[in-house]
Amino acid sequence: MVTEGSAPAAPVGLRESKKQETRQLISDHATRLFIAQGFERTTISEIAEVARVAKKTVTNYFARKEDLALDHQDAFVGSLAGIVRARPSGESALTALRGAFVAAAAEASPVAGFAGEGFSRMIAESPTLTARLRELHDLREAALAEALAEATGVSSEDIAPRAAAALLGAVHRTLFQRIQELTLAGEKDSRTAEVVTAEAEVAFGLLEASLGGYATA
Repeated sequence: MVTEGSAPAAPVGLRESKKQETRQLISDHATRLFIAQGFERTTISEIAEVARVAKKTVTNYFARKEDLALDHQDAFVGSLAGIVRARPSGESALTALRGAFVAAAAEASPVAGFAGEGFSRMIAESPTLTARLRELHDLREAALAEALAEATGVSSEDIAPRAAAALLGAVHRTLFQRIQELTLAGEKDSRTAEVVTAEAEVAFGLLEASLGGYATA
């Protein structure tokens, strides 16, 4: 409510912008602490103190502690389904996903797995984050199956889109893990991109015979 002498309420866009800024600030501070002292050893209270917010503010923005580290999980889960839905006419799901991965590798995209050695090590050394990342891969595969079902005009319960998503998801999961391995081995992003781009051609090529013409727009 606006009372006499008070300032007008901020536009919704500005309020949302400030919320996003606060959310990102908390996540950035949390990630630095996780990298420095380990995910399991870092408490919500410590994060709140460093971010200069109340502990409840942290939990209001992030329902689970692992969400603080994996704060782009929505983009990750929807990434493959989004590529399939946006593919141009005449392009198969396999071709679209292969091309998108090569482009993501060239850009060293975090969604593809490029996250830097410190962040990658933080995940590798945390049983909680490793388990959550597996869940996110599973959710991404399920979202891809939904998109493939839509593309082929069948029920989401049909075995074909689920099997196709499992195969395509496995290639992406394997390449993601490969990027993590190379990053932890100290390879630069440019070299890692070079290696996984060549390996992607092999991995996706294995699916060409079965999925080369599947779900063509």
